[in-house]
Amino acid sequence: MEVDQDNTKKNDFFRERSLWLRRETLKIHNIAPETRIASALSGIEIFVVLYYGKILRFDPKNIYWEDRDRFIISKGHGATLLYPILADFGFFDKKELERVCQKDSFLGIIPDIIIPGFETNNGSLGHGLGVSCGISLALMRKKSNAKVFVLLGDGELNEGSIWESIMFAAEHKLGNLMVIIDNNKVSMLDYCKNIINLTPIEGKFKVFGWDVETIDGHNVKELYNSLMAFKEEGNGQKPKVLIADTVKGKGVAMLENDPLCHVKSLSKDEATLAIKDMV
Repeated sequence: MEVDQDNTKKNDFFRERSLWLRRETLKIHNIAPETRIASALSGIEIFVVLYYGKILRFDPKNIYWEDRDRFIISKGHGATLLYPILADFGFFDKKELERVCQKDSFLGIIPDIIIPGFETNNGSLGHGLGVSCGISLALMRKKSNAKVFVLLGDGELNEGSIWESIMFAAEHKLGNLMVIIDNNKVSMLDYCKNIINLTPIEGKFKVFGWDVETIDGHNVKELYNSLMAFKEEGNGQKPKVLIADTVKGKGVAMLENDPLCHVKSLSKDEATLAIKDMV
């Protein structure tokens, strides 16, 4: 009974942080409407569980700590939701959140490695997994216990370099590598199925020699259990992919399931109303 109560408190905490992060991400969009808001909103729970669930091992006072886990955000255009998290953990002053995309601010539309706590530059889609494979292989050869997590968008899977990296990871048995796919089913200008239909994604990864799991990407309990299981297990012989089914623009009715939501910006009034409507 006590364990159940602890789990309930933990899940309630994740939900509270997710609501907070949605609001903060919308506030950033209000300051900088050029940011990709719909793409950011689909990954909220993934980021919350990784950071506030203590899945990722990191030290804000020593950002290049050798034993840290690496989190590579390959879908860089949807990464502005990381800004409030990094500020909350003390990687930089929270006042910087008020200057996103402004002159002399290091917080831009596409995150950059000049941001404390951000591992790589990934504005061009398809590069993050290749970089992650190199990091994973190096850590394994160093006999490090650090894990490598990489976030991909489902539309990003159309890039050929992604599949080269998928083959590389399986060939080199990168058991310290987990790919998380933000499977929101909407690309830049249409539903993914209308551009290049990759379903079933699960089957393709299995054929390439990966361990595969599919979950509800907005269910904090499922996310925590899957990510923690990977975190706690030793490095096996296969890389793992977690396919997180999500809704693009999650939490903002006018964006959810709109095939063009990726390129849409909210007006200040719309963003302000969306924040007030979130309860």
